Amino acid sequence: MHLRGSTVLALHAHPDDEAIFTGITLRRLADAGARVVLVMATSGDLGSSRVPLRPGESVARRRITELERSAGLLGVQRLVLLGRRDSGLPGRPGTGHPGALAGSDLVELGRRVAELAHAESADTLIFDDDGGVYGHPDHVSTHRVGALAAELTGAARYQITVDRGLAPGHLVRQAAAAAAGGFGRPAEEISLAVTGDPVHLARKHAAITAHASQVDPARLPAAEFAATYASEWFRHLGPAGALHRLAGPRPAQYRPAGRSERLAVHLGAQLVVGEAPVSGDPTGLAERLLVAPGHVGQLAAVQPQ
Repeated sequence: MHLRGSTVLALHAHPDDEAIFTGITLRRLADAGARVVLVMATSGDLGSSRVPLRPGESVARRRITELERSAGLLGVQRLVLLGRRDSGLPGRPGTGHPGALAGSDLVELGRRVAELAHAESADTLIFDDDGGVYGHPDHVSTHRVGALAAELTGAARYQITVDRGLAPGHLVRQAAAAAAGGFGRPAEEISLAVTGDPVHLARKHAAITAHASQVDPARLPAAEFAATYASEWFRHLGPAGALHRLAGPRPAQYRPAGRSERLAVHLGAQLVVGEAPVSGDPTGLAERLLVAPGHVGQLAAVQPQ
């Protein structure tokens, strides 16, 4: 099985979402030969840092640096930043900022992402489900942007979600509590679950912990990591795309209920957390997609903030 000649565009709201929700999926796609393009809507600049910043370094700059490291671990070949401001949690002042993703022209952003997908000949788009996974305004916004881009391109679409029956230690539970909302979907509404072997799980662990400003490694103990993060869940709409071509036997740890058709993608067993080497230096991987009213999208190197 190979995916050479296929291009997958994954759209996410904040740095670390790519690793938490799609780390195994992106790594497996890359390993199968697909070109993986990661589009990040915001730099997560409203978050604080749990580790000291370097002199003159902003939270946004630190998070982009961490994102570049994560993207390298996951096999991303092109990283594009939409450059919108983090909107913050529901009901907070950040959602009203003129640069915030939630207050942006999402139709214009959807068109720009569609243009990027077309330029890349992307046959598959990955983006958040209509509930924004856990209700964060930026995740809801990326759903709308991704859905429009998928409509404009006709690409296969896989909407990121989580199974509400997931293990209690998953980071999305804390995020949903902060957003004062629910998360995910019941198993019968999930179309597809992707899992991986110990190497994929180790890469996912390394990619999540690359976001050291946001994630305490102590919250990801090796003994519990596989049970908590071995599956990544999607709702599928439109034609079958690259994720379907990763198909393998249904994993024992994911037993969906209900009558809807499922596809589980599986290669292995338990996680052995270890050093996951990266080929090349991912620093400077990111490009910025400039989006402004009346402005034709261009790509430019990201400058330190």
